[in-house]
Amino acid sequence: MKSSLRCDGVSRRNIIRVGGLTAFGLGIGGFHRCRRANADNLPVARAKSCILVWLDGGPSHLESFDVKPDAAEEVRGPLGSIPTSIPGVRIGECLPRLAGLLHKITIVRSMTSPLGEHNFGTHYMMTGYRPSPALDYPAFGSTLAMQRPASGVLPPNVAVPKFTGNIQDHGFLPSETAAFEVGGKPDQADFRVKDLDFFHGLDLQRLDRRRQFVDAIDQFSRATDAGGFQPNEDLRRAYDLIAFADAKAAFDIHSEPDAVRKRYGRVGGNGVGQSCLLARRLVERGVPFVTVNSPGWDTHQDIVNLKQRFPNDKNAHLPALDRAVSALVEDLDQRGRLDDTLVIVMGEFGRTPKINTRGGRDHWPNCFSVLLAGGGITAGNVYGASDAQGELPADQPVTPADLAATVYTLLGIDPAGVLKTSDGRPVRITPDGSRAIRGIMA
Repeated sequence: MKSSLRCDGVSRRNIIRVGGLTAFGLGIGGFHRCRRANADNLPVARAKSCILVWLDGGPSHLESFDVKPDAAEEVRGPLGSIPTSIPGVRIGECLPRLAGLLHKITIVRSMTSPLGEHNFGTHYMMTGYRPSPALDYPAFGSTLAMQRPASGVLPPNVAVPKFTGNIQDHGFLPSETAAFEVGGKPDQADFRVKDLDFFHGLDLQRLDRRRQFVDAIDQFSRATDAGGFQPNEDLRRAYDLIAFADAKAAFDIHSEPDAVRKRYGRVGGNGVGQSCLLARRLVERGVPFVTVNSPGWDTHQDIVNLKQRFPNDKNAHLPALDRAVSALVEDLDQRGRLDDTLVIVMGEFGRTPKINTRGGRDHWPNCFSVLLAGGGITAGNVYGASDAQGELPADQPVTPADLAATVYTLLGIDPAGVLKTSDGRPVRITPDGSRAIRGIMA
């Protein structure tokens, strides 16, 4: 199984590179125009920021958060289960650290969707809207980037290392709200954020002259145009991101103590551990939304590879996820940031209740699980339930629209609020009828 590809073969996209765009006086500044556009009258946020750990490809709920130890072997699968810090609740054997932390976490076991295709399922889970040929809806991070006011020089929406290739994350919103992709491989010793340094041939002195030139044009424009074209504040922030060490330091995971880096998972596991560590650094410095993209969860065959690909493998998907997410939750908690940081772990759907002839599980959107912690989420909670085979919700079904309404509510955004398309058409942030899941909100 190739961890970098899904079964549909869709490759990841490339977007904004800061250094190159800044060379033209553009780039990050556009983010901040959008952030100021809708800053008024927001409800009080329970969470100041959000880290979404996206398990790209569709993780198996039956090997992770909704095990069925008493089911038949073809349903139970090849992996075992372990008890957790919540009496009577068991999860997959590969998640011992998360099992010990479950009293700080909520699992929703009754997610349900009709969409079992990667792109469609991703769109529904990340936006709350079923895909429509008439309109691309924005993902959580882009909506938040549009709604939150500017608070610093860092981008409001970041993807580590890349955003999923399944959807265009900004939808009908301006492209400036799309996630800034850090690129690279965070678990490698030579990791650095691409193009965060100066554009080729551009040093600080030349960049400063360019900024002064644009300021002069701006002053002339204000003097001659009643409309008052005023880009210099946004250009200043773009300049700051490139030129100021404090802004660039947010991306420097090499400055973390070695013990901390090892706790998250230093090498392998698709870099999910170091990506989570970088996400923690970014939200600590005021970034409202970070997506950690973990690829390779499309397990149509040999599902045992989620546990190990060779003897004593500690970097297979489930052990790596266990280290990464448990370290993230513990780290945020110890730093006093868990209460105001919403952590979400999810993919586009679950996997079939029965193991297939290739020893794997196929796409199954009818019932699956999502893990949440911090940011106004109740601790030590299992919400909803699947039936005996993990096939359908048996209690308290939750749709992606309901989950979206919950996420936005916790982030201080009214789910019934309105965004506007480029032609001025009003669109609700979440669909009519969506409801926040009060049973998981503290």
